Amino acid sequence: MKMKKITESFNHAIEGVIFAIKTQRNMRIHFAIATLVLLASLFFDLSKFEILLLFFTITLVIVLEMINTAIEVTIDLNANYYHPLAKIAKNVAAGAVLISALTSVLVGYLLFFDKLKLVTNTVIFKIKQSDPTVVFICLILITIITVVIKAFYGRGTPLKGGMPSGHSAVAFGVATAISLLTQDTLIITLAFFLAFVVAQSRVEGKIHSIYEVTVGAIIGTLVAIIIFKLL
Repeated sequence: MKMKKITESFNHAIEGVIFAIKTQRNMRIHFAIATLVLLASLFFDLSKFEILLLFFTITLVIVLEMINTAIEVTIDLNANYYHPLAKIAKNVAAGAVLISALTSVLVGYLLFFDKLKLVTNTVIFKIKQSDPTVVFICLILITIITVVIKAFYGRGTPLKGGMPSGHSAVAFGVATAISLLTQDTLIITLAFFLAFVVAQSRVEGKIHSIYEVTVGAIIGTLVAIIIFKLL
């Protein structure tokens, strides 16, 4: 009987995690980023302390997001009308998630920056011997490919909505081109950060889904790499 209660407790806890993933878009984003970071960590020589710090940071963000979800659900249950205190509670909980997310970005930067710099200097910059005018060729091809795919799917317009996200494709194409033209890792980091912000803004504006901006990012990145490699 005691073992059954323990099993039920685990089931309820897992159901809570599943609920948060199914209903909260930010939770899905956190899990996706965490998965990518953990996969990337396999290719870097991280110490046990660095891995522990990485796991702790990821766990902190996810746990605070779940607490934020629990607070929002509880408030909505007890107050189905606007109340300034309910707004404050939700904003404070969301602020806690924001602080943890910013901290995770800082931790990731400190853990991966120097190691990424070594990798980019030895691998990525081997294919950067190209003329800067190739960037314009990349942008034109990315635009053409995006428009063709949009026409194939028949959704949205060339400049708004549809599959894939043209803004995301161009942003990541430019970021990739910049990464192949410069040896400054900080500039590369900022370029991809801005590309991510562009993609995120399309999702936040409900113009594109996460899937559409992800496909756009992949298209932009691959086209830029292929063009630079060929030319």
